[in-house]
Amino acid sequence: MNSKPMVPEDPRTSSRSSVWLFLLTFTFVFYGMGASFVESFVNYPTWKLIGAAEFQDYHQALSPLIIGYMVIPVFFTIILTMLVLWKRPAPIPRWALLLAVIMQLIGAASSVAIQIPIQRQLSSNGLSLALIDQLIFTNFWFRRIPMLINSALFFWMMAVLLRRNGEKREMA
Repeated sequence: MNSKPMVPEDPRTSSRSSVWLFLLTFTFVFYGMGASFVESFVNYPTWKLIGAAEFQDYHQALSPLIIGYMVIPVFFTIILTMLVLWKRPAPIPRWALLLAVIMQLIGAASSVAIQIPIQRQLSSNGLSLALIDQLIFTNFWFRRIPMLINSALFFWMMAVLLRRNGEKREMA
């Protein structure tokens, strides 16, 4: 058995896989933010313009698409962020990733506890302007604000990572 002596990793360096994992997660964070902002600021407000007779069919046709293109990627992002927390690039502080996970979990908890039940009511009962208003209000405060904070954290973490990598190249 040919074993090398254990040499502690330089805390200023990162494995290539941790950087790629962070980059993948960064991509999903901003994909999710863009998709959810279209839903929040374009889709939800225009639901009020759909006729009551057509709304239920429209909503039932839209729901599986939202699950595939938004819900699954957002939950995948939470898993990826937890993986980055476990295998993070060295320059990124642990507290920033912990805060990112918390922001993502707030949004997910809000989805499960508030928005999904509203969506189910809209799907089964049809158009309700009061429910759409409630959806828009709770979505903004409990999903979009945490998502903005999360995105700002990821933007900052990317800047930290790029700055550190730039410093390493200048030293080489």
